[in-house]
Amino acid sequence: MLTAIYPGSFDPVTNGHLDIISRASQIFDTLIVGILENPQKKEYLFTVDEREAMLREVVKGISNVTVEVFNGLLVRFARQKKCRVILRGLRAISDYEYETQIAITNRKMSPEVETFFLPTSTEFSYLNSTVVKEIARFGGSVRCLVPEIVERRLREKFQTIS
Repeated sequence: MLTAIYPGSFDPVTNGHLDIISRASQIFDTLIVGILENPQKKEYLFTVDEREAMLREVVKGISNVTVEVFNGLLVRFARQKKCRVILRGLRAISDYEYETQIAITNRKMSPEVETFFLPTSTEFSYLNSTVVKEIARFGGSVRCLVPEIVERRLREKFQTIS
């Protein structure tokens, strides 16, 4: 059984994230979507519980995908889960440069854990959570960028903030 962890903040989850999750679920026996809980970071739009609930909803039809919240070092979480693969999605060359540095550092700390890079599909190569939040904040449609539940939660969130 080959298990992979796909870590991120997922604030919020986008169709680009779902592209990676869907494709990875066909490669690995088990995929854990790991939501990083970082109490020092105050810039999240959604709480960790909200992010977890949205992710659980959008992956509920994929039987070998689970969602878990973790804090601390990713490689420590990987060891806890007896997982030898960290999966990272790549959109652009700039992602590769940053992610390679992280992968090398993780390998230094835990040589038994490998990092796999999976390029996102071309149709989502421009997409990130920050762009989605900015569009939603100013009342633009994010319908083609995020799952329906996320679109609804973004609308609700910005109505309460306004």
